[in-house]
Amino acid sequence: MFLSTNKVYGDRPNQLPLEEKETRWEIRGDHAFFAHGIDESMSIDQTKHSLFGASKVAADVLVQEYGRYFGLNTGVFRGGCLTGPAHSGTMLHGFLSYLMRCCITGKKYFIYGYKGKQVRDNLHARDLIKALWCFVSAPKPGRVYNIGGGRRTSCSVVEAIALCEQITGRPLKASYEAENRIGDHIWWISDISAFCRDYPDFHADYDLAATLRDIYETGLPRWTRQA
Repeated sequence: MFLSTNKVYGDRPNQLPLEEKETRWEIRGDHAFFAHGIDESMSIDQTKHSLFGASKVAADVLVQEYGRYFGLNTGVFRGGCLTGPAHSGTMLHGFLSYLMRCCITGKKYFIYGYKGKQVRDNLHARDLIKALWCFVSAPKPGRVYNIGGGRRTSCSVVEAIALCEQITGRPLKASYEAENRIGDHIWWISDISAFCRDYPDFHADYDLAATLRDIYETGLPRWTRQA
């Protein structure tokens, strides 16, 4: 079993037909990915990867080969934004955790590009462990899954900011930089249909609000001391 990343797709998702809405970028409503998100059919070739993404591609494909070539039980999980109450988010990693931390401590949060309307889906760590346990309990050969929270846990940066301010009761100090991060996804929602077909008993317990409340309640004592 290998925990990969949606970064194996590089910036390919940015070629999708996206439309700017009031608080988020959204894929065109008649597109196959609209209902459930991006599935594993998306190509990982001829696209710009970070070095992190490229290293994950190498391991991702190697694990697949052990499953397809040798028939071993291997599962590749291409995670979206994976988070939880113990997540030590930083400026460029751990989106929701770092955002909540900034809201609590008064630290300035920097938004990079796309008007803060770039979209991510988010999966609570406990739900991720449930998914991994499903696979470990009944492994299959050469499987590749996009894994995330899907539409119900998706949010843009500006939508997440509003939720954090609502939960904490504090305004966020934010600064906007028009230049986006190289290769950053404008819109990513994980389609977990392939995993659910193989493991129909799996169900994620945490929606976006519950995930943020868990991060807030666990992080509040620590981050208040820091502030």
